[in-house]
Amino acid sequence: MPLCHALICACLLTQILVSPLAVAGDWAQWRGPQRDGGSDEVGLLEAWPAGGPPRLWMFEDCGIGYSGPAIVGKRLYTMGARNGEEQLICLDTDSGRELWSKSLGPLFEDSWGDGPRSTPTIDGKMIYAFSASGNLVCLRADDGAVIWTKAMQDLGGEVPNWGYTESPLVVEGKVLCTPGGSQGTIAALDRQSGEVIWQSAELTDPAHYSSIVLMDHGGKTVCVQLLEKQLVGVDLADGKLLWSTPWPGSVAVVPTPVVSKNQVYVTAGYGAGCKLITLDDQQGVEIVYENKRMVNHHGGAILLDDHVYGYSDGKGWTCQEFATGDKAWHEKRALGKGAIAYADGHFYCISEDDGEVALIKASPAGWEELGRFTLEPQTELRKPKGKIWTHPVISGGRLYLRDQDLVYCYDVTQKSVATRSAAASAK
Repeated sequence: MPLCHALICACLLTQILVSPLAVAGDWAQWRGPQRDGGSDEVGLLEAWPAGGPPRLWMFEDCGIGYSGPAIVGKRLYTMGARNGEEQLICLDTDSGRELWSKSLGPLFEDSWGDGPRSTPTIDGKMIYAFSASGNLVCLRADDGAVIWTKAMQDLGGEVPNWGYTESPLVVEGKVLCTPGGSQGTIAALDRQSGEVIWQSAELTDPAHYSSIVLMDHGGKTVCVQLLEKQLVGVDLADGKLLWSTPWPGSVAVVPTPVVSKNQVYVTAGYGAGCKLITLDDQQGVEIVYENKRMVNHHGGAILLDDHVYGYSDGKGWTCQEFATGDKAWHEKRALGKGAIAYADGHFYCISEDDGEVALIKASPAGWEELGRFTLEPQTELRKPKGKIWTHPVISGGRLYLRDQDLVYCYDVTQKSVATRSAAASAK
């Protein structure tokens, strides 16, 4: 599996551990094959035609929530709240037709938007879905039959203010999650049974909103998680704390950590800023920099060719030098605050306020826009304080977007424009 799109989780071991059965084009979990926001696909459009790429289909009954899609083969899995409960929903990627749905538990309600927040994780014949109320559910991928359920409250957890938003990580027969609380902040459950393998008793922080990533360092596979007041690494084998470093988080700590070899980069909103650390051979922490050139709320940050890209509160879309933390460029006016994904030399950016979607060249030289369109239609179910917070996904030559009950699928392959041009000429 090529790694040209980023330096995140660069070692081959991590690829095998995180997504053992994924194939090229699959997006089987939160933020893609390596949890870095990127796809390794090529042959995609280098610029969009007027009005954007052709839309293949739109599914109109996904319910409410901010869950993103996870895609393997011709099936898309996401979550939504319908009929007063949170559900895992399976769609056919060719037609957008619903194949089945299964209940995950009661509806989580919040003034910023009800329903589930996390993205399902597909591992072989099983799916792992995390409801906002704290039910981690394992289901069969073919028909949604429930295999086991584990409530985070049974692990000492307490539902965070805005619900559980973490997307579970499956590795070496373990399902990793962050219940938070006095029994141990991070837990590893048996993939088959849901029984607890270990819980990190040295950590008692409450759960926030980030998701775990892996790094291979010092002969150990390390589970890296960003909590409200610290960034931590625990041993995948037994949950023992290997290292920690303070973090000035407040209100909500959301973005997923970025890993490159022996370095970890984190960022969060509400004035927290960003930080880069280097780990030595004994798991000792050296702080490389801490600054506020990147203050990413929840749209995600992507590392590509020694630069970090994302939206920084107060500064706009930002490119930052990874090694030094210095600014490469800011672009505040072109597109509003939002989320980012990467594929084939380009970033796919969406504005959370108005649903504008932009394709830009992935370059430290500056913002170079290569097309845009606006999501149409948009949901009528979004609460007044809610926005378009689901991250873009690129899988199998298609761009997937979501606005509550609406899931959109666009053809972003180079052949899509050729096909459209041929059809126009034939008329």
